[in-house]
Amino acid sequence: MTGDSDVDVLEELAGLPEMAHPTASPDGGEVAFYHDDTGRNELYVLDVATGECERWSDGEVPRNNRWPIAWAADGGRVFFHLDENGDEQNDVHAIARDGTTERVVADGGQIRLCDVGTDGETLLLASNRDGQMNLYRHDLPTGETTRLTDYDRAVWGAFLSPECDRIAYATNETDHPSNRDVYVADLAERGPDGRSGTGDGSGARTLDVSATGAEAMPVDWGPDGDRLLVLDNSEDRSRCGVYDLETDDVTWYGDLEREESPALFLPDGDRFLATRVRDATTMPVVYDVTTGESRELDLPEGFAEFGWNAERVLGDDRVLVTHATPTRRTEPLAYDLETDEYETLFEREYGPFAPGDFADAEYFTVDSDGVPETPARAVEHDSYETLEIGALLYDSGRRPSPLAVNPHGGPRAADWKAFHYRTQFLVQRGFSVLQVNYRGSAGRGRTFAEALYGDWGGAEQGDVATAVEHVLETRDWLDEDRVVVFGGSYGGYSAYWQLVQYPDLYDAGAASVGITDLGDMYENTMPHFRTELLEKNLGTPAENPDLYRERSPVEHVENLSAPLLAVHGVNDRRVPVSQARVLRDALLDAGFEEGERGRFEYHELGDEGHSSSDVDQKVRSLGLLDEFLERRLGTATGDGESD
Repeated sequence: MTGDSDVDVLEELAGLPEMAHPTASPDGGEVAFYHDDTGRNELYVLDVATGECERWSDGEVPRNNRWPIAWAADGGRVFFHLDENGDEQNDVHAIARDGTTERVVADGGQIRLCDVGTDGETLLLASNRDGQMNLYRHDLPTGETTRLTDYDRAVWGAFLSPECDRIAYATNETDHPSNRDVYVADLAERGPDGRSGTGDGSGARTLDVSATGAEAMPVDWGPDGDRLLVLDNSEDRSRCGVYDLETDDVTWYGDLEREESPALFLPDGDRFLATRVRDATTMPVVYDVTTGESRELDLPEGFAEFGWNAERVLGDDRVLVTHATPTRRTEPLAYDLETDEYETLFEREYGPFAPGDFADAEYFTVDSDGVPETPARAVEHDSYETLEIGALLYDSGRRPSPLAVNPHGGPRAADWKAFHYRTQFLVQRGFSVLQVNYRGSAGRGRTFAEALYGDWGGAEQGDVATAVEHVLETRDWLDEDRVVVFGGSYGGYSAYWQLVQYPDLYDAGAASVGITDLGDMYENTMPHFRTELLEKNLGTPAENPDLYRERSPVEHVENLSAPLLAVHGVNDRRVPVSQARVLRDALLDAGFEEGERGRFEYHELGDEGHSSSDVDQKVRSLGLLDEFLERRLGTATGDGESD
């Protein structure tokens, strides 16, 4: 912890400038990224050779850095997504070196720029403007947007071939809800003027990549357009493959001992980059396509990634990789694949802190059958299959230490050994923080992930509670009378559910943009979240009405015994604000008082959607949590003694 008692820990930590979406230019000489050192998110471009950094924008880019950026083919502009106060109903804009901006695609729904064509004329988009998330081609010279696909299930992972004459993508046309196949389709020939043409994505064919029920995804085209780099989990753990489009043969890589995810071909086409999961870390890997040999890049254990569909080649056998540890913030590195040396391209700021002021993460495992010793007050369960559950514990050093339990969102996600400002803020406040990779989390294979299907609010919540019981029993320095659970999105659902299912375990709880009513969520979320999250995990309300009702926290509010903080952005289109409102109404109907002296506190944030990276909004949200914990548990001033 920082020894300066005059430091405003909340303002300083929430105000540390964020850096997001570093993306190399087409020639590898520059890196564009978002950065908010001015107090507002702006677009910066760094010269790799000189290290000089130039700010292109002046308030034109979004305040929230959630959505990625992409370079134009000639390197003269950068495309970005712009929505209205975090509602994620994006249009695509472009900004030039002189700061001039242009709205390129106006959509009327949620839109994502999937790929930028090397021809300088083609954009590949995914959009839900006509209902489900499908693919569209945008022609920059004419400004025309043409629909390419028309599927009932969402389309993911779309890429243009090097010649811009084909697209690769993934979707599901089977009756198996968790299936996902890889497709390749032709783009129609351009007309006599060299620009027009239907571009209708005709001739789609399914590639023989995965077994029915497994999930496959294209990741990158080979430099000659004759191969695809693909991901597949037919053998349970995800693996990397190279698909030959001429022979329809696929070559698989790795030993399936650990999950691996491909990232991109290198320009020579003879190698590709991937990431490998090891416990709660991800390590970057380079594969030789011909020999199948691999080696991990020589980086400290932590969380390394190459980004999704982000250009990472810097030239001269150097690649752009981002890397973080629990005590070091995410840094963009230029890694030399020949020498295994690397340099930090952009130094991160720490304000009054140093990496040594932050808590490292202890990784441990606990066996869980999904049924903790703590009584279940909402839904009783028989024992499930006993699984080894991984978890991270950040020790604040405070003795005794209150415990903050922080289930991750997703739910198909995981907590990694990376830097989290909220976690380190709570540590500075004296909390030790527990993060649990419950069954259903990413990184442990398809079977582990699918253990959550049909069972939200079941064994995965039991895993969280079992891990809480484990640390309270084995770490006698934890204060069992000051245990709080908090989370956002699916982590918010988990916080709500922990409070009504295992109320004896917690002394307070906080949820942000959390799910409370599964039926209402199904009716009001966006179409691709309806099919790819709810239907995939739970079926439809018509098919499983009892499950939708029983596993909704709003149905069990009478079990709430600890004070609750509920926070929700009114512009959230993923988890609509109706989720918070139905919970508030149910709590009031149950006779609970609202307010700082009541059982629950309720806040709607009028200019936010599904969370935010904006400095002012981070300070506000963290302040709400901080003040709540001080009122309810008396911990903000750091009660107790440090080791």
